[in-house]
Amino acid sequence: MVDKTILDPTFASLLLESMADGVFTLDENGNITSWNPAMERISGYTAQEALGKSCMMLNFSLCFSKKCPAGISECGIYEHGRVQDKECFLRHKNGLDIPIVKSARLVTDGPGWVRGVVETVTDLSALEKARRRAEEANLRLGEIHKVHNIIGKSRAMQQVFSAIKAAAASDATILVQGESGTGKELVAGAIHYNSSRSDMPFVTVNCSALAESLLESELFGHVRGAFTGAIRDRVGRFEEAGGGTIFLDEIGEISPFIQVKLLRVLQEREIERVGESKKRNIDIRIIAATNTDLYGRVKSGNFREDLYYRLKVFPIYLPPLRKRREDIPLLTSHFIKRQNKKTNKGIKGLLPSAMRILMDYNWPGNVRELENAIEHAFVLCGGEQIDIFDLPVEIRQLAYPSGRAKAPEPSPPERISFKTPLSREILINTLGECNWNKAEAGRRLGVSRTAIWKYMKKWDIPLKGP
Repeated sequence: MVDKTILDPTFASLLLESMADGVFTLDENGNITSWNPAMERISGYTAQEALGKSCMMLNFSLCFSKKCPAGISECGIYEHGRVQDKECFLRHKNGLDIPIVKSARLVTDGPGWVRGVVETVTDLSALEKARRRAEEANLRLGEIHKVHNIIGKSRAMQQVFSAIKAAAASDATILVQGESGTGKELVAGAIHYNSSRSDMPFVTVNCSALAESLLESELFGHVRGAFTGAIRDRVGRFEEAGGGTIFLDEIGEISPFIQVKLLRVLQEREIERVGESKKRNIDIRIIAATNTDLYGRVKSGNFREDLYYRLKVFPIYLPPLRKRREDIPLLTSHFIKRQNKKTNKGIKGLLPSAMRILMDYNWPGNVRELENAIEHAFVLCGGEQIDIFDLPVEIRQLAYPSGRAKAPEPSPPERISFKTPLSREILINTLGECNWNKAEAGRRLGVSRTAIWKYMKKWDIPLKGP
């Protein structure tokens, strides 16, 4: 039995007014007979402006696979009876094209008796903006991973650039080797975003960050009920990377069980989710990275030899920063530009004495440590050039380790040695050189401003000089 309230004109009017989608109706001649508030919002035309006009006023970009016809007699709605979810544009009153999905249906009283047409319009403007934001984010990600964002002019880095170019032109499995902080993920990203898979996902997994059972679920996914807490099916990272590239960082840390499963992926290009036996084919490119001696782990029995050779089809070695010191000024300049943009400062570079320390330092943390050192210096630097005392204390202290030739006598601002015990006389002299600026004195002495205040109170030094 049909509910009579649905046929009530008042109820129907309220229903149309409350709908988020635009709805309008046409008579048998193609003239607009009703126009709900959502259509006013989407099109810019009020009901008063629209009623009695032809739907041609909306200038739909697509109607039955062609442009809006010249009149209702030419409209394909009579032939087809309906239009189902066509994505196109309508012309707003202000002249802009609005992305929409339209549907239409012919209303009849029987064969040959046409009462009119009902059309619905869904505004896709918000979705279109979200699409553009996603595309722009993907473009930015691609920019970050362009080869020119890997900084270096040394011969060793030129070899790396050549290897990236060759790897990007193939679909071979890549093994990137290098110490922590050398930029292995940047290299993996550069290979992906310069390859034929660049429009597809680039998925990163840190293999040392998860326990074996969690890593298995992360990589392969699981089905509901596979283990305690598995309340729904979950797609793994291999499936997420479908058509694109998966980057497996710190591959040397995976357990023997995961090694066996990964070997099958490399051989068969198929996976099984945890808790099911169904095989799923995957189309991915695998790039692995390690900061350990992977072959050494093979010889010690901690890594499968067959997996090792499957991974190193095309190996790329990233040199540590201490073996390409000629790149330090170039990298430093790059990081200063980045920090100036980030902090709105105008730092122009480093004093020669500060650059000398950077060139002499051994950089156990490699490029990442250098980047962090420049960021640290930006916090302290109050002038146009970074001074020695703006650099992290561990870099200053290790710049001239014991056993090396004694450094040349520094200029006055560098006078204090950090191995010299602080005394009342040294503190007073340093304060005098700094015009009694406690923060500057602290930087030169390698202690905090608070410590300077405490020493002044302890030794009864006046807050201001004579």
